[in-house]
Amino acid sequence: MAVKFLGQFLLERGLITPQQLLAATEAQRASNPLLGELAVRQGLLTEAQARRINERQRAEDRSFGDIAIELGLLDTQEVEALLSAQKAGRKLFGQVLVEQGVLDAETLEQTLAEHRAEQQAGNEELAGALAGHRLGALAQEATELCVRLFPRMLGTQCQPAGLVDDALPTATWPYTAHVRISGERSLRVGLSCDRATLQALACAFLRMPSEQCDSELAVDALGEIVNVLMGYVVRNTLPDDADYRATPPDFSRTAASLVDEGALALQLNSPLGQLLLLVGD
Repeated sequence: MAVKFLGQFLLERGLITPQQLLAATEAQRASNPLLGELAVRQGLLTEAQARRINERQRAEDRSFGDIAIELGLLDTQEVEALLSAQKAGRKLFGQVLVEQGVLDAETLEQTLAEHRAEQQAGNEELAGALAGHRLGALAQEATELCVRLFPRMLGTQCQPAGLVDDALPTATWPYTAHVRISGERSLRVGLSCDRATLQALACAFLRMPSEQCDSELAVDALGEIVNVLMGYVVRNTLPDDADYRATPPDFSRTAASLVDEGALALQLNSPLGQLLLLVGD
């Protein structure tokens, strides 16, 4: 059972249209700016300073506020005020749909209960599948990292949707990047997606409009995202004194070929599109 975001859940049940989904997603995103965006908007940071903090976050699993304080760019009171403002303005997806007149409160409440039940069943199914797999612990670690890192790196959420046991046609997942670690313990981490998702990921990662991001740049961005993810996996799973060697991002392999060699494939859902998270040893 695949785990879905509420918007996808509503769309599949015919309760909203694709246009209504897009409008509500954009309205929710506007109500929940990243802390750096809010700081720039309030004149507390320049765009260059916010980018500097974001770049540090790619290498350090720490909050924006903690890094800003350490760099002397914000003080504790300013960070707390920003967090309070961010929380006060944040709107839930369902709340936006009610405000826009797409759903009434009663329908939303009923649908939320159904969505929570499906999510719980899907998460339990995934946890059970990973618990019985030799790569389960690694897959769980990589998945949790994606959930934490996507909002920081890409300004969007992601969630695991389930293991992919079916065939992986290259036409469905044409773009794949993976990084391999060799040494005392071998690791492999990769991401695979279609063309539209690749473009959306790259534009979010590079903070640039679509018209400025060509195919070559988009593929390179996917490789860099995998590089960042592997860096965190290594830090969280290998001993500090481990001896290992990392390869540059490899774009020559398909998701199917990596799975044929024993990699585990998990589907990730994101507002930017669907991805495969590939983990192996």
